[in-house]
Amino acid sequence: MRSLHSWRAALAAGLLLQAPPPPPNTSTYEQLEVFARVLSYVENNYVEPVDDKKLMYGAIQGMLETLDPHTIFMPPEVFKEMKIDTSGEFGGLGIEVARKGEGIVVVAPIDDTPAARAGIRAGDELLAIDGETIQGMPVPEVLQRMRGPAGKRVLLTIMREGFNAPRELAIIRDHIRIISVEGELYGGIAHLKVKNFQDRTALYLRKELDRLREKNGGKPLRGVVLDLRNNPGGLLDQAVAVSDLWLPGNLPIVSTRGRKGGRVTEELSKDRDTEPDYPLVVLVNAGSASASEIVAGALQDHGRATILGTQTFGKGSVQTVIELEDGSGLKLTIARYYTPKGRSIQEKGITPDYQVPEAPGGKGARDQPREKDLDRHFKAEPVVSSESDAVAKPKNLPESVRDWDVPAKLTDYQLKMSLNYLNSVANGPPRPAPKASTEAP
Repeated sequence: MRSLHSWRAALAAGLLLQAPPPPPNTSTYEQLEVFARVLSYVENNYVEPVDDKKLMYGAIQGMLETLDPHTIFMPPEVFKEMKIDTSGEFGGLGIEVARKGEGIVVVAPIDDTPAARAGIRAGDELLAIDGETIQGMPVPEVLQRMRGPAGKRVLLTIMREGFNAPRELAIIRDHIRIISVEGELYGGIAHLKVKNFQDRTALYLRKELDRLREKNGGKPLRGVVLDLRNNPGGLLDQAVAVSDLWLPGNLPIVSTRGRKGGRVTEELSKDRDTEPDYPLVVLVNAGSASASEIVAGALQDHGRATILGTQTFGKGSVQTVIELEDGSGLKLTIARYYTPKGRSIQEKGITPDYQVPEAPGGKGARDQPREKDLDRHFKAEPVVSSESDAVAKPKNLPESVRDWDVPAKLTDYQLKMSLNYLNSVANGPPRPAPKASTEAP
């Protein structure tokens, strides 16, 4: 019973030292007493010996599963892997997943990873890993089971629309080195693929722009396609820094608001090293989430970029990561974020200016899971301001956009149409540039 007594004493001390006084008639302390009693019964009377740490971790996970799907508890081994993720290298398959009902669905396979090469698609439902069902399993545990030493086989059981029965895919783990930025040049127009927002993504993006300018013979770029498709997000500060590359100084990029509108913060662009005012397209789809939506929303609101593609994921919340004393971690949703015009993207996503489906004549992306499909997701806030929340429905590309021979052989229809659009705009009359704010921050 020593562990129970010490746990209860620590809990009481934490509540007395850190928590505000409970409001009148609160039942919090009574419920904690019930919890402690249940723990005592389990420790002393369960038919087999129990692992105290496993019990406590399970209790914490159960508590957080009453909140939104992005608030999670990570045991030490999972938290360690999460920190490795942001550095851009880990052993695994390269799949972003989310919970949908009791199941786990693929949000997006990361480009050029074992999962992508094996044919895993956004919207696939994962049923089992190495023959063991994952129904009801926490997302962090699912991710942990897919990761491990490179060269080891993982057997995934998946179900997909159009399958008559589940299928098994044997995939070999590899070192997932996510080079967050890759670029190519098409007739003076740059294509920049940003796979996620990790440490130094903005720095790598600027270096890639400089490399492509050098490849262009030192001449100015005629335009840029910033490709954020299947980019699940990442670090907020990198989303701000990437947006800042194309915005003049002192313009709002994103604002965040905490509980009841409190703890309002706003990130502004800086008036240095801004890219030239060439035409810019941001290419998005249902796999563009979180930090990707911050970038797309900021550049769209300021008129700096034209958004092409399909509706984005719709994750408009901000998480902070807290490392706990035993090496475990807590990812806690602390705020909602808003675009410069005050738009909340939660549940809605970013609506492209021009709808460009994945294939010619298509109606848009496959039925991929979005934020609105996740259990316990935050509902979109009621529309208060017609100016901030009213977004025009996406249009088809203008008839003035003509086929261009340079990307003619590309099989990526959305990229081909983005390059065609930019080539037409670059050959047309100049457009007005976004103006820097003259107000003090």
